[in-house]
Amino acid sequence: MPRYFFNTHGVRPIIDEEGKGLPDNGTAWHEATIIAGELLKDIDGKFRPDQEWALEVTDENRKPLYVIRIKAQEMK
Repeated sequence: MPRYFFNTHGVRPIIDEEGKGLPDNGTAWHEATIIAGELLKDIDGKFRPDQEWALEVTDENRKPLYVIRIKAQEMK
């Protein structure tokens, strides 16, 4: 079973050293949406205007497959 890694960048960066065995890219995308939701809840008020947060999904060779980005902007 292929191994996928879920790394975050920006607020609370995390490099996934363990990864997760999943059957295919579609399942990895589904897992990324769940992980992103859970991690965003944990940011808990620390995310500020002009900051960016991203969850990157890579394959077992660390090749990027997907990225979920959230950018906050203050409208002036």
